[in-house]
Amino acid sequence: MMKKKSISASKASLVLFLCQMISALDVPLDLLQPPTITQQSPKDYIVDPRENIVIQCEAKGKPPPSFSWTRNGTHFDIDKDAQVTMKPNSGTLVINIMNGGKAEAYEGVYQCTARNERGAAISNNIVIRPSRSPLWTKEKLEPNQVREGDSLVLHCRPPVGLPPPIIFWMDNAFQRLPQSERVSQGLNGDLYFSNVQPEDTREDYICYARFNHTQTIQQKQPISVKVFSMDSLNDTIAANLSDTDIYGAKPVTERQPILLTPTGSSSTKVELRGNVLLLECIAAGLPTPVIRWIKEGGELPANRTFFENFKKTLKIIDVSEADSGNYKCIARNILGSAHHVISVTVKAAPYWITAPRNLVLSPGEDGTLICRANGNPKPNISWLANGVPIAIAPEDPSRKVDGDTIIFSHVQERSSAVYQCNASNEYGYLLANAFVNVLAEPPRILTPANKLYQVIADSPALLDCAYFGSPKPEIEWFKGVKGSILRGSEYVFHDNGTLEIPVAQKDSTGTYTCVARNELGKIQNEVQLEVKDPTMIIKQPEYKVIQRYGQVSFECIIKHDSTLLPTVIWLKDNDELPDDERFLVGKDNLTIMNVTDKDDGTYTCIVNTTLDSVSASAVLTVVARPNPPFDLELTGQLERSVELSWIPGDENNSPITNFVIEYEDGLHESGVWHYQTEVPGTQTTVQLKLSPYVNYSFRVIAVNEIGRSQPSEPSEQYLTKSANPDENPSNVQGIGSEPDNLVITWESLKGFQSNGPGLQYKVSWRQKDVDDEWTSVIVANVSKYIVSGTPTFVPYEIKVQALNDLGYAPEPSEVIGHSGEDLPMVAPGNVQVHVINSTLAKVHWDPVPLKTVRGHLQGYKVYYWKVQSLSRRSRRHVEKKILTFRGNKTFGMLPGLEPYSSYKLNVRVVNGKGEGPASPDKVFKTPEGVPSSPSFLKITNPTLDSLTLEWGSPTHPNGVLTSYILKFQPINNTHELGPLVEIRIPANESSLILKNLNYSTRYKFYFNAQTSVGSGSQITEEAVTIMDEAMASRQVDIATQGWFIGLMCAVALLILILLIVCFIRRNKGGKYPVKEKEDAHADPEIQPMKEDDGTFGEYRLFSFVSSAPF
Repeated sequence: MMKKKSISASKASLVLFLCQMISALDVPLDLLQPPTITQQSPKDYIVDPRENIVIQCEAKGKPPPSFSWTRNGTHFDIDKDAQVTMKPNSGTLVINIMNGGKAEAYEGVYQCTARNERGAAISNNIVIRPSRSPLWTKEKLEPNQVREGDSLVLHCRPPVGLPPPIIFWMDNAFQRLPQSERVSQGLNGDLYFSNVQPEDTREDYICYARFNHTQTIQQKQPISVKVFSMDSLNDTIAANLSDTDIYGAKPVTERQPILLTPTGSSSTKVELRGNVLLLECIAAGLPTPVIRWIKEGGELPANRTFFENFKKTLKIIDVSEADSGNYKCIARNILGSAHHVISVTVKAAPYWITAPRNLVLSPGEDGTLICRANGNPKPNISWLANGVPIAIAPEDPSRKVDGDTIIFSHVQERSSAVYQCNASNEYGYLLANAFVNVLAEPPRILTPANKLYQVIADSPALLDCAYFGSPKPEIEWFKGVKGSILRGSEYVFHDNGTLEIPVAQKDSTGTYTCVARNELGKIQNEVQLEVKDPTMIIKQPEYKVIQRYGQVSFECIIKHDSTLLPTVIWLKDNDELPDDERFLVGKDNLTIMNVTDKDDGTYTCIVNTTLDSVSASAVLTVVARPNPPFDLELTGQLERSVELSWIPGDENNSPITNFVIEYEDGLHESGVWHYQTEVPGTQTTVQLKLSPYVNYSFRVIAVNEIGRSQPSEPSEQYLTKSANPDENPSNVQGIGSEPDNLVITWESLKGFQSNGPGLQYKVSWRQKDVDDEWTSVIVANVSKYIVSGTPTFVPYEIKVQALNDLGYAPEPSEVIGHSGEDLPMVAPGNVQVHVINSTLAKVHWDPVPLKTVRGHLQGYKVYYWKVQSLSRRSRRHVEKKILTFRGNKTFGMLPGLEPYSSYKLNVRVVNGKGEGPASPDKVFKTPEGVPSSPSFLKITNPTLDSLTLEWGSPTHPNGVLTSYILKFQPINNTHELGPLVEIRIPANESSLILKNLNYSTRYKFYFNAQTSVGSGSQITEEAVTIMDEAMASRQVDIATQGWFIGLMCAVALLILILLIVCFIRRNKGGKYPVKEKEDAHADPEIQPMKEDDGTFGEYRLFSFVSSAPF
């Protein structure tokens, strides 16, 4: 939510200028001119009788005027009254009251005359009246005794003062008496009661009259009111009548409205145009009537109509003739209505249509004075010349009076005078002075030379050329010193000489020349115009919602003309920011720290320069968790329900979504609050279901989007009556802990579920399908009962019923339980094993009879263990493994077996007590499998053409070994693999010497064992035969020759020099030729090596994951 507004200083200047245009141009005071009244006291002048009376009369003219006064139509000689003085060079009178004078002696109608050789101007008739604040006349006030429900009017009747006093009612403690639709003060000051109530009884109804002019307050004697209620009246009557009398005051009766003021069905009202119209209707009735206003045949004027005094007063401001008509007030209650019609007539004291304006003429010119006014009734227009009725004024052949117009023809200097126009009717008068001044003057320009005007672009520019001359000069404008005359629609030329540029642009900047000329001369003046860029807010503050105690910032980034110095002001709700250190005003922003609820409002950024002003506003909404509800009230209390109502706390700008109601049980769990229910945020009452024998207190928590409020204060307590329990214990179970018992358990009722004192439980049981009668026991303060001597694992019907001192809960439902379990009696039979492969077998068995389980069948357990490996006859520690098969399953899989081994297994049934006896051990064997890899492979004793291999047998033969397989192949210097050779070795061997190998050659070996099933995992190794001694010595001789060493040194030096040159060339940013050649022609001999490296890498990776030869 954001608002923006901009105020241009140029526009403000335009408004001021237009206001100036409607007034006549002033004659410079250095020229001859008739008097002009510049200041005078109001027509109706009420003065404080304790202070000096100052009657103002100021005027200007050339020569300076002299002043005289009349009082009550005759000359007032101030020189003869020592109490009266006239201020020097002024016509203002000062009447000295504070030194012994009496204001009453100077009451009257005063008029001032200002005169010089060119004419005389007169003031309005100023009526002087001292203010009056008389005391209240003493009167005997009888106590008002009134019956409850009747109407009452307490009369004020204040003394007549000048001006009329302001009336108000207070008590002895100077506290204003409360007013309402039922009790209110009328326009005449009386206090009206539409109906009285017992609380209206008091002895200090005091009417006060405040006289503002004298700053005094007068007090009427206190008025006593005693209201008799029907109950007290009946008691009084009963005390004075016998039992046989029929007595009893009637109860308070409701009455339809009647109007206390105004009386009758209609009345009239006259008001003057421009005043405030006040119409009033006050009604009696019970219930208190409501007032409504209408205008017959029309609508009440919008924007000017207001209702006051609880709609008993209709107020229309600035009334006009269109507001005349019939206004009806209607008072209504449930029994009927009353109405009154007020016929309003709007009259009008005279008001100006065209007031006469000063006229400056040159000798021989013509002119007119026009005086037009309106009113109701239409005013009479009369003319005076120099304060004398024009009919008896000296003749002037140049003037002619035509009703509201005086026509002047071919005037001469002697035609100069001051004319007065008087427009009057029965409601008042208007008096205006306008002079005719005959002068012959060459032009003069009153605007200062080279005056600088600055405006904002796209705003009006107003360049003044205030002038005077007689005859009236003609005005022309030029741009620049030698520019052409300005014409066209882009300029506006005003009668007072002002040049207006309606939409000034940057290129409007420059010098403008004003030329004024008449037949007596010519004059010119230059002014300067500068057009500035407008001030703009380019980043405006934005609407913000912030949680309480958070931090918020409003941005206000501006752009302005570089020659203007802006000032930025921040306002809150159109007022200054609070004087608080939490408000931080930065260059382009406003930051508020630790936001509180008081910070909620509209923030405005105002940017001011000397020429313009812009502003932008944004709203800050501070949200928080709601305030807690209050005024909790319980109503409609019943045995099992109550109505709870509350008043919501402040929602803190975030609507309340729901209310959570909690309760406390002061009888069973004091201090612990439980959730009861919740209702929508629009609901403030709820009907709550209650349990018996609970001492309830309630509290309410309000919830909005921000969070939960603090809990309300607890409600009053409400203890519900006791009753039978409504429910029985839950989760009833019967499970034996021993073979000969039954343990019955249940979840106890909570305190508020007991519904009364003396909570107990009736525990009942019987053997299912055996016993007809129930066995019962009553227990208290426990949740378990043990039945002893029961048969092993038989079903029982069980029920647990709650009871208290008032009786039993409803009949509970029955549950089935079982007495205690014992170990199973028999083992599973017909156990069979089917071997699937060397590591997996499947076992089958027959289920045991359920009667022999003696408990809840949980499943079967298979115990199995390895007896020995068939390939090794040595025995080892036996580790039994267990597999459990849930439920009534009769088969299962045995995974993870070792090949070529002998196993045993047995099967047992399982219940809740434990395992039954084991079935006879069943023996089975697993077939052979492939062996694991040999335990090691070592290659020793390398010679020129032989290698010795040694190995260990597999850790897990998984069968009878039949042989070993050895594969090997040579590897050359480029890591290429040679032909693969395979040798089969008897299973009883553990070493082998390989002969006829190549000298100085690397070989790769692959070695694995075999059973009749197949080959096992292989193991790999590499080894090298040794080098021939003669070849080794020749290689050593070459390496130690001097020529070879010299050649290597020369090559190294050449490479070093080449590297230095390349480094220098690179640092200079160039590309050396060797590098270019290398980039363009890579060495082809290097490429295969790269390919070989990649293949070898793949081979090595593959060699670890596969034993297949290449």
